[in-house]
Amino acid sequence: MPTNSNYFHLHLVSDSTGETLITVARAVAAQYANVTAVEHVYPLVRSQKQLDRVLDEIEESPGIVLFTLLEKDLVGRLEGKCKEINVPSLSIIGPVMQLFEAYLGAATTGRVGAQHVLNAEYFRRIDALNYTMMHDDGQHVDGLEEADVVLVGVSRTSKTPTSIYLANRGIRAANVPLVPGIPLPHQLGTLKKPLVVSLHATPERLIQVRQNRLLTLGDRDNETYIDKQAVADEVAFARRLSAKFNWPLLDVTRRSIEETAAAVMKLYADRQRARPSE
Repeated sequence: MPTNSNYFHLHLVSDSTGETLITVARAVAAQYANVTAVEHVYPLVRSQKQLDRVLDEIEESPGIVLFTLLEKDLVGRLEGKCKEINVPSLSIIGPVMQLFEAYLGAATTGRVGAQHVLNAEYFRRIDALNYTMMHDDGQHVDGLEEADVVLVGVSRTSKTPTSIYLANRGIRAANVPLVPGIPLPHQLGTLKKPLVVSLHATPERLIQVRQNRLLTLGDRDNETYIDKQAVADEVAFARRLSAKFNWPLLDVTRRSIEETAAAVMKLYADRQRARPSE
């Protein structure tokens, strides 16, 4: 790779959906702020003919090659071609599979896409997602007791995207907005099963996010929504409610959706572990 380049080609070759590769590759690429990865994604590569097209593109645009292939003939051919044209290649799951085999003393089954099988866990995630979409933004509050987690917070504290992320992990998540002057749904104060988590952010961060939201909507007349004192009052109101009901507080000011969801899942797991001893 030329030292003056600000981009590089990243080839992701998978015999399944490619989701694992994309996740790993983007997590690593994000650490290099001054260079951009040009992604070439090749899912469902399961035959020599399909691999031919991949090899042609790798040769045409050399770069890093990451792959998750289980068929040994395909792996051997891909690695051989990469070595021939002098480009680096790495199996993302190969070393992990070798570790499992060494520890468990058993070979893998070699099932392509085995992680995507339609099992009970899959249907649990679908059920959670359906529940979350029906209970977004304070809808159907009578069904909150059926949730695993209920997120509360003022506007633009990432309640909806965090709920959807949790649902994709199989957690039935509802969310309810906290709005000064609007009575709190009485169901929130009587919940027994769900974990209620209060999401917070600094007024400065909320104003910034809300300003961007208003620009997107083309709404320039909603001054109260971004008024500094009004937003500070909202934050204080939410904190008082959290203290009153003893809801755990989670500051999302500098957290990504993934980090917020991970923190919520830890709170939920801690609560589940503590319950048997109660």
